[in-house]
Amino acid sequence: MTARSRDHALPQLADFPFRLADNVRFADLDPNNHVNNAVYASYFETGRVTLMKDPNHGLIPPGLSWVLVRLDIHFRSELHWPGKIELGLGLVKLGRTSTHFDQVVFSEGVCVASARAVTVLVDETSRKPAPLTEQIIANLAPWWRRGVEHD
Repeated sequence: MTARSRDHALPQLADFPFRLADNVRFADLDPNNHVNNAVYASYFETGRVTLMKDPNHGLIPPGLSWVLVRLDIHFRSELHWPGKIELGLGLVKLGRTSTHFDQVVFSEGVCVASARAVTVLVDETSRKPAPLTEQIIANLAPWWRRGVEHD
């Protein structure tokens, strides 16, 4: 018997402090009549962008922006139209210039997809990575995924 990796552990929506409701659109379907795999990247983008670009959260100082550098998706179950989905996002790691988020898509209480997204803060003029500021780190504090140890 082999041990299951953390990637195969079933995520719980309650572990993700940032949540957002959305709808499955008819246009999301592929010829197999389920949500196309490429659409999940858009679902995950919606979750990240909604959090990061909300000026109330203070996560984008003037002159800086976030760039997605990695997105690893685990497809767990088919998703169909019509339907409602719940998106969850939780911070799991901070780098010098980067954030690592775990993200999930739930439908009817079932996790249909999960992902790890890595974003890098960049200077809008030079397009080079910029160190996370103390203020950004403080503003990210509410978004740590439950159960993740951090400093």
